[in-house]
Amino acid sequence: MDAAAETGTDPDAVTGPPDGMVDVRDELTPMLSQYFDCCADYEDALVLFQNGDFYQTYCEAAEETARVCELTLTKREDSTGTYPMAGIPVENAASYVERLLDAGYRVAIAEQVETPEEATGLVDRAVTQVVTPGTVLDDELLGTGTTNYVAAVVREGSTRAVAAVDVSTGDCRVTSVDTAAGLGAELDRLAPAELLVGPDASVDIGALSAEPMVTDHAASELDADAATERLAAYVATPEAVVESDIERRACGVVLAYAEWAQGDDGPLEYVTRITRYDPREALGLDATAMRSLELFENRGAGASETLFGVVDETACALGRRRLDEWLRRPLVDRDAIDARLDAVAALADGALARETVRDALREVYDLERLAGRVSRGRANARDLRSLKATLDAVPAVLDTLEEMDPDADRLRDLRADIDPLDDVQDLIDRAIQVDPPVEVTEGGVIREGFDDELDDLRATEREGREWVADLEARERERTGIDSLSVGHNQVHGYYIEVTDPNLDRVPDDYTRRQTLKNAERFYTPALKRREDEILGAAERADTLEYERFREVRTSVAAETDRLQALASHLADLDALAALATVAVERDYVRPSFHDDGVEVAAGRHPVVEATQERFVPNDATLPQGSVTLVTGPNMSGKSTYMRQVALIVVLAQMGGFVPADAARLPVVDRMFTRVGASDDIAGGQSTFMREMTELSDILHAATDDSLVLLDEVGRGTSTADGRAIARATAEFIHDEVGATTLFATHYHDLTGLATERDGVRNLHFAAESDGETGSDSGVTFLHRVAEGPASSSYGVEVARLAGVPDPVVERSRALVADSPTSDDGAAEQATLDDVETKAAASETSSREAETNGPDDAVASALREADLATTTPIEALTLLADLKDRIEEP
Repeated sequence: MDAAAETGTDPDAVTGPPDGMVDVRDELTPMLSQYFDCCADYEDALVLFQNGDFYQTYCEAAEETARVCELTLTKREDSTGTYPMAGIPVENAASYVERLLDAGYRVAIAEQVETPEEATGLVDRAVTQVVTPGTVLDDELLGTGTTNYVAAVVREGSTRAVAAVDVSTGDCRVTSVDTAAGLGAELDRLAPAELLVGPDASVDIGALSAEPMVTDHAASELDADAATERLAAYVATPEAVVESDIERRACGVVLAYAEWAQGDDGPLEYVTRITRYDPREALGLDATAMRSLELFENRGAGASETLFGVVDETACALGRRRLDEWLRRPLVDRDAIDARLDAVAALADGALARETVRDALREVYDLERLAGRVSRGRANARDLRSLKATLDAVPAVLDTLEEMDPDADRLRDLRADIDPLDDVQDLIDRAIQVDPPVEVTEGGVIREGFDDELDDLRATEREGREWVADLEARERERTGIDSLSVGHNQVHGYYIEVTDPNLDRVPDDYTRRQTLKNAERFYTPALKRREDEILGAAERADTLEYERFREVRTSVAAETDRLQALASHLADLDALAALATVAVERDYVRPSFHDDGVEVAAGRHPVVEATQERFVPNDATLPQGSVTLVTGPNMSGKSTYMRQVALIVVLAQMGGFVPADAARLPVVDRMFTRVGASDDIAGGQSTFMREMTELSDILHAATDDSLVLLDEVGRGTSTADGRAIARATAEFIHDEVGATTLFATHYHDLTGLATERDGVRNLHFAAESDGETGSDSGVTFLHRVAEGPASSSYGVEVARLAGVPDPVVERSRALVADSPTSDDGAAEQATLDDVETKAAASETSSREAETNGPDDAVASALREADLATTTPIEALTLLADLKDRIEEP
């Protein structure tokens, strides 16, 4: 692979020879030459070079490893000089590899591929795996119940293809989009840990929610014929599974990289699911929407308080990954949504059945990753035991589903589709010893009775050890030496030990084996024969046991497709049961769907409700295509209200019940949010520029089936510009886009739009003031939505509640009272009658000015004024300007 690590460190500096050492392989020691050959073959990675029980790094690579992993830097001296060295224990390598990955390195693992006994000279070593953020396989480096994609982007004209594979589970998927925004949205849904980017891919990495490691891939890897040939190793008919040429090329790139990282010469056998999907089959949620709605990440004080955190009642890792996928891709097909809701309803109604299923699923291990390890030939005995424990839980699931509501088609289908893999369960049960849970290299893995030859060898070994165990008593009786003992060590084998004072009583058939300080060790011909029998039987048993274990593992690996299918069905069931549990425990209701807009009775914000003792529910009635202007004080609940409407829609379309007394909803195609923004200093964008960029994306992409949330549009610039942008935005959405929109604003004069356009409505959040104006005055936020516009924003009162010094608060009150253009002044509270009155007054002033012969400039300004669209504030400003001109001497 033509990959370049973005580590901020020159690869040559990391892998090159130490100072004073010439870079000529023949002049290095054989081991160093072998090490630098590996470094040359994997120049974009930091090579961990196995030397016995440690992975070693040398020279500048050692210095980097010691710094990142906080290791002691040692030195090694040989005929070529002295150079730095740092080692990582093989048995505890995962934690150190994780640190190197976090620091931006790729790690190449060079293992000893032969034992010292097998080697005729230097032990041969080879890179067996390249570990990158997107190709991690070690469970210690992978989050439980999470996906870990490496994705590739290929561009051709305006089309961008995205292919992603999770090498830990074998899940592979591909799609294509036509815009840069669509590409960003798909990458945010996938959240890849690593991104392969080809020539001219034009990926805005900084705009993604989570920044992946970026790897360049060569143009040579984009050949369509080579990609199709590679895909043919995974699916019988690549053209049928992945129709477009560009998508096949993207698949080819990502699969080639995965194969390279795993050190495999051929296809990854456990990648059996290559899925082509259409982004339009899911509710469109871009990075901005997912951040604003805090679906997976809360950047505030409660970092764990997210929608996923609320609904994640899954029992196993499989279900957690599936629930994550459903939340990232809510459905847009009404029949599919209802099918999920039917299943959730059945599980919610059947409390006993639901808990029985959940109890069984708690015994389920991460079957997808287990299947991957088995298929790769890396599963150990513990993995097979975990697989058996998982299969043992399936019959209880099937029995419970058999008793469930027959009207729930999804549950009935799951019952029919779940394959208990009885043959695999039986094979593991017969072959693998469950207790004690030891590794295959320690013996005792294959169950007695599974293989006759192995049983015979074990019997020989066991009988020999029993004979040796009885030997001590027999020899004490025969020789009369009470201190005589029988023992064993790895160097000298079995021996009979006699202390020096008793040496004169040693029988003639004892042969000296070892001399100690105060004793002698002997063996007898019978002991030597038994030793040979024991050691020979043990060695042959260990070899045969490993062979039988590999045969069992290979047989299980042949059923990878069935294992992964079972994993998928159990994942669906766990996710459905989790949604049902949330519905019951949090008093959610089943939503229904229609085409007339949002109708929610006593809706609640699922996350806020879960973290607060008291939450005020609110209704939401948003006719299809309406623009609802939401006004009210800061801290009154406007943003929470808008987000709760959006989250109710998301929950409903992912197939879950919703926090409300009742909910009738449309099926939304896309959801857009412009709620809060911050500077992007690195990208050269101010807060206002980012706001306008997000607004532009919304106005270009929203449709009449979309839901749009806008909060304080236009507040990042001058008051006049901000009002103009906010008003024009609301008008454009109403007149041109037709999306159902919630528009929160402090520009109270915008509320006049409700009198001009039938589809614009006003809601406000109520507050109560005690009517006082002094420092002891107060305001109470009711957090309840009501019809009509708000009368005030109470900004000064919020400042007082925040602890702003009293002199500042009092001065602010005075300035507000004196300001003719204050948002909280009379101008912003003007009703339609006020607008019409002021417009008529403006026209009267214009006629009087003409009668009295006004200045030409004043007359021109009056002619150009568009009184039909002039706001109260603009009318007052115009009148003041005309008055000043007339009064000028």
